[in-house]
This record gives sequence, C-alpha cells and structure tokens, in this order.
Amino acid sequence: MLSPIKAVLLLLCLLVSGECRKHGGRMRRWTGTDTQKHGSLTPKKLPDFTKSRKVKTEQLLKVDDHDFTMRPAFGGPAIPVGVDVQVESLDSISEVDMDFTMTLYLRHYWKDERLSFTSSTNKSMTFDGRLVKKIWVPDVFFVHSKRSFIHDTTTDNIMLRVFPDGHVLYSLRVTVTAACNMDFSRFPLDSQTCSLELESYAYTDEDLMLYWKSGDESLSTDDRISLSQFLIQKFHTTSRLAFYSSTGWYNRLYINFTLRRHIFFFLLQTYFPATLMVMLSWVSFWIDRRAVPARVSLGITTVLTMSTIITGVNASMPRVSYIKAVDIYLWVSFVFVFLSVLEYAAVNYLSTVQDRRERKKRERIRKGVHKYQECPEFLMFVFVVSCQSLPCTCGISQTRTMNMLDDNYSEADTNSLAGYTEEPMLPIEEQEEMQEVPEKAEHMVVHLSVSSESTTTNIKKKKSLRTLNIIQNTHAIDKYSRMIFPGSYICFNLIYWSVYC
Repeated sequence: MLSPIKAVLLLLCLLVSGECRKHGGRMRRWTGTDTQKHGSLTPKKLPDFTKSRKVKTEQLLKVDDHDFTMRPAFGGPAIPVGVDVQVESLDSISEVDMDFTMTLYLRHYWKDERLSFTSSTNKSMTFDGRLVKKIWVPDVFFVHSKRSFIHDTTTDNIMLRVFPDGHVLYSLRVTVTAACNMDFSRFPLDSQTCSLELESYAYTDEDLMLYWKSGDESLSTDDRISLSQFLIQKFHTTSRLAFYSSTGWYNRLYINFTLRRHIFFFLLQTYFPATLMVMLSWVSFWIDRRAVPARVSLGITTVLTMSTIITGVNASMPRVSYIKAVDIYLWVSFVFVFLSVLEYAAVNYLSTVQDRRERKKRERIRKGVHKYQECPEFLMFVFVVSCQSLPCTCGISQTRTMNMLDDNYSEADTNSLAGYTEEPMLPIEEQEEMQEVPEKAEHMVVHLSVSSESTTTNIKKKKSLRTLNIIQNTHAIDKYSRMIFPGSYICFNLIYWSVYC
C-alpha cells in the first residue's frame, strides 16, 4: 500500500498534468497556422502607410522652424511681389451710388526661402486656405473699396502653390465694390473711366515692392463680359507711388477700364418722347384761335407730359450740382412747349383787344351814318370798313357828289347822276360832321354804286369777303409761329447733337 504522503503527491501531479493539457489545446485552436490549415475566409489586414509615414507636410515645409510673422528677408531689401489679375465679371455700374462691382482672380507671386524643400521630382505642392494662416502672405487691400469678400462656397476659394526653390503662388477669388468718381456733364452721351486700386496696407516701398508681373499682359478679361447700359472699350494697368503723411510711400497698382454708355435706350425712352411732345404742341398753331378749349387743353397736356419725362429721368440719377446734357435737351424742349401755350395766350389777348376796337369803330360809324340816312339828298353810298360794309342810300346832287369824292372819279362817272334833282345844300355844321366820318375810320373806301354793275363783279366781291373772313380767323402771330418754332427747334437739335456726339 502507498503511504498517505505518496498518495497526495500523485494526486497533485495528475491535476497539474490535466491543466497543462487543456491550455495546450486552446492555444493550438486559435493560432493562425490552424486557421490557414482549415481554410478560413478572414482577409489578411494590410498596414496603414499614412500612419506609419514619418515625414509630414509641416515637417517638409518646416513651418514650425521659422517665424512667419516676419516678412521674407527681414531687415534686407524690399521683397518684390508680382501681381496679375483675371477679371471674371463686371457685375454692375451704379450711377446713383457712383460705384461698380467686380469679381476677379487675384494672384500674388513672391519667393520665401523658408518654404523651400527637397524634391527629387522638382514638382510643386498645392494647398488650400488652411496653410495660408500659418505662413506669411502679402497684405494687399483694395483702396476706396466699399465692400469686398472672398468667396467661400464650398470652401474658401484660396489656393497656395509652393515650389521646391521657395517660390510661392497665392491666388484667391474676390468680389469687390469700389467707388468710381463719375462725371455726368455729358450724360447720357458720356464715357466713364473707373479704376480698381491695390496697395499694401502695412509695408511701405522699403519693405514690399508691389508691381505688375507681366506689364500690361498681367490683366486679362473674360470675352463674355458685357453690360446692359455700357460698352467696355478697354482695360489697362498702371502703377505709381502713393504718399501718406503719417506712414510714408507705398506702391499702388491700378486696374483702369473705360466704359461708353449705350445711347439707344435713352433715345427711345427720353429723346423721342420729348421731341414728339414739342411737335405736338405746334398743332395748336393750325387750330382756330376761337377754339379756346382745344388749344388750352393741348398746351396743358404737353406741358404736363414734359414735366413727367423730366421727373422720371432725374429720379434715376444722383443729385449733382451741375447741368447734364439730357437736362439741356429736356428743359429746352419744355421751354418750347411752354412758349406755345404763351403764344396762344398772346393771340387770345390781342384778338380780344382788336375785336373791342373794331366794335367801337362800328358803333361810331353806325351813329354817324344814321344821321344821313334820313336825308333825301343821297342816292347810295356803301362804306366798307375793314371787315364790314355799311350801306347808306340817299339822294344827292351832282355838285355835292363832286365835293365828297374829292375828284377821285372821272367826269363821265359824275355825269351819270345828272338826272337827279338838285336840293339845297346842308348846313355847314352837318357837312363838317359828315366829313369827319371817313377820316376817323381806318382803311375806309367809299364806293359809288351804279345801276350798270354786272353780276360778275358781285360774285368777285362775295369771294373776297369769304377770303377776308378766313384770314381774320388766323392771327398774324400764329402764321409766324408756324415757321419760327419748327425752325428754331431744328437749329437747336443740330447744335446739340454736333456738340455732344
């Protein structure tokens, strides 16, 4: 028999050997060799080379090794920064605000040796706007800018390209609204020259030399650029120094462009309507002067229409203190329309005064002739005074007839009255009173009616009276105005268009 001690030791050995056997089976079950032997579908995991790459972009450009708050070559000569611009669109020109809006690609070129790196292929590296915040870039701004922003859809439209030797290209897409001093003295026959000015805000010409990279070729434009009211004549670049009394001299670049306004829109909306209103006011010169409602309403209508045209044009223009070309044309046209109204006022007044005078003359003649109508001495007298005839039939002797006619008729005409009886002479006072009648009346003609007058003579007299009535309905001022007004307006148009075109 085994002793108790040997039995306990044997039991412990059996327990230890069993645990070792179990552990060994598990290890064999989960090893990779066992998995490959049994043909498992689990793929082999590839290594992540981006995580294992030891050289990062920041380390390649050595951004953390330099102080980029200072300009390149600090303390040395001024760093040259070349600029070129590509104009994408010229969005709007505002006459009221005197500004323009332009969208452009602004590119800067300079060399910063702190950004140089080693490259076996000598290829550049391109970055977005996130690296721009860590390096030095020129602080160019737009002079006389009212509003400007960098486009940020879908991200900031900024591009940074670095070359192995340290040359840098910095490009951004900007929309800027800048002031433009416009001269409207020739509006709408004007041409405007506007400029977009670029300048460094902090660095003077001793630290930063701003220049156009390729001269005039530094500015390029899109051929599809067009404006509704203007024709773009040319783009060109200039540069000069700008002086500030407190900070010094700065390099300033100019993008100049010249615009010429399209005239056809204003011809249709302003000049043609104004000219037609002036011509319409001349119609009143051919209307009967007694048609007061027709001529007055026509004059008022043309005056109000001209006022509306002037108000509409000035509403879309700035309130400048000088006279514009369109103001000259519209106000002269307004004066012509207004003078046509005054012309009828003068015609109406003078016609009234003339009618009053003629009425008084008729009354005087009627009173003087009435005294002699009761006398049997006269045979017949016909007084034609300007526009009316006054018949008087009496018996008169041959001697009295010769005295009245003052030898204006021949002796054969006077002998035809020899058959009438001779009456005693009138008193001297009545003779003097009768002689005063033809002296006071203007353009009085005394005709002696003879019984042998033919029918043809009567027809001619009737036609002459009708013509006289027609002429009287048209005042002399109307006849002159029909020629003076159109002639003067044509002369004004010839002078106006020869000066401003």
